[in-house]
Formats: sequence, structure tokens, C-alpha cells
Amino acid sequence: MASESNRPTVLVTGANSGIGLATVVELARRGFDVVGTARSEAKAEAIAAEAAAAEVTVRTDLLDVTDAEGCARVVDEHRPWGLVNNAGFTAMGAIEDVDDDEARDVLETMVIAPMRLARLALPHMRAAGGGRIVNVSSIYGFVSTPLSGWYQGAKHALEGLSDALRMELASDGIAVVLVEPGGLRTGIWEENEAAVARRGDSRYETSYRRTLDFTRRYDLLMGEPDDAARMIAGALEARSPRSRYLVGRDAWVIAAADRLAITPVKDRLTRFALGL
Repeated sequence: MASESNRPTVLVTGANSGIGLATVVELARRGFDVVGTARSEAKAEAIAAEAAAAEVTVRTDLLDVTDAEGCARVVDEHRPWGLVNNAGFTAMGAIEDVDDDEARDVLETMVIAPMRLARLALPHMRAAGGGRIVNVSSIYGFVSTPLSGWYQGAKHALEGLSDALRMELASDGIAVVLVEPGGLRTGIWEENEAAVARRGDSRYETSYRRTLDFTRRYDLLMGEPDDAARMIAGALEARSPRSRYLVGRDAWVIAAADRLAITPVKDRLTRFALGL
């Protein structure tokens, strides 16, 4: 659906930092009418400040994606042609350390909310004759490692749902795309530190610390949020976008290695590295 300026409107969730913030700026540079959502006024102001620094215009709106009424309000107000489901958080924790409430929060934010927003946007996209839904997944959407099982489970679910939705909407001219970043320099790594601190006297404490140490060393190989933003923008602009876009050299290497690895060997090496 075009905005008043006849530019396609794209709604981006979780737009106050990381991939989301880089994406709203990149899309605005490319001429889209961009609406970035955040959960608080302070976070919305952060979006506006970044847009001003980049000399582009990004509209903002307040939204907690787990709020169904809020989702309906935002979608009905902005009637997006494009939807970028980016909101999420790291959810680091061994299965044994994550209680039901935390698990539900993960699934509500990264599985149910993206599909709810897609469902709400579909009538507007059909009325416009087509549209785009870009779901930001992860290399963890098809690869699993210990200590972040609920995050990985959410991304696996998002991928399965996106595959189904892509086929369901193909005849409507609505493309559904998955973007699968590897390691990027975003606030998610600080979230990992905070998550480990919350686990207290977990029996997995040594493994958590080893994971954090590996992440710090891995930082030199990480890409930037801009890499994902450019990929998302390309998927929105492409006449016939691919169903999946891997982001980062590490994502390509991990994906290839996972396909070739023998599961018992991979498990043993991973457990050895993390002290499990």
C-alpha cells in the first residue's frame, strides 16, 4: 500500500537498535516510506535521532509485538505494503534453566507475533495487489547448539511457518522471505551477558562462561547490522526475491559445515568445547 507520497510503506518491528535500526535507515535511503516500531518513547526517539543523523525520514510508532490489540492498531493505521518482522531477543539459557513464563515470552515475541502481524497485514497487501513479508530469522533457524535452545526453537518455528505462508500466498503476489544472519555486532551479545548473570548457580555455569568467551573472540569475525539491512532492502526491491538470504561469511560456512557434519561427531566436539 502506497503512502500519501506514493512510496511503498514498510513496517519494521524492533527498529530501535541493531538490524532493525540499520534497516529503517537503509530503506528510507532507498525511497521507502518507513515506519519503525519500538516499545517505548525513549526507544522511538533513538530511531528518530539515528534517522536525523543519516538525513532521512523515518516515522515511528509505539508497539509491543506481544500486544495483539496494539498490533492491530499499528497495522490498520499504516496499512503496510511491506512488513519486516525483526523484533526479538537472545533468550540464552539451557532448557533446564528456562521456566514456562520465559519460554512463552520467547515464543510470543518471535513466533506468534510475526505471524499475527503478517495475518493482519494481508488484507491491505491484497488490496494493493501484492506485498512483501520479510521475517528475520538466524543461522540458528536451521542449526542448533547448546544453551540457547528456546531461541533456536523459535527461529526453527519461524522458518517452518514462513515456508508454509510463502506457498499459501504465492498466488496473491505476496512474497515471503527469510533473512538468516550469522554473527553480527548488535546488542544481542550484551543480552547474552545479562542472561548468564540471571542464571545464578546453574549447573551449566562453566558452559555459559565458555560460550561468552568464545563470543568475545568471535567478535573479530562478525559482520555489521548494515549487512543484514542491505539484504532486507534487496529482498523488498527484488522483482522475484529468493525464499532465503544468508547474511555473513560465517553463516555460509556454518550452514555448509552443518550439512556435511556427522551428528555424533559434531555433538561430541561441541560438548567438549563447552565442557558439557
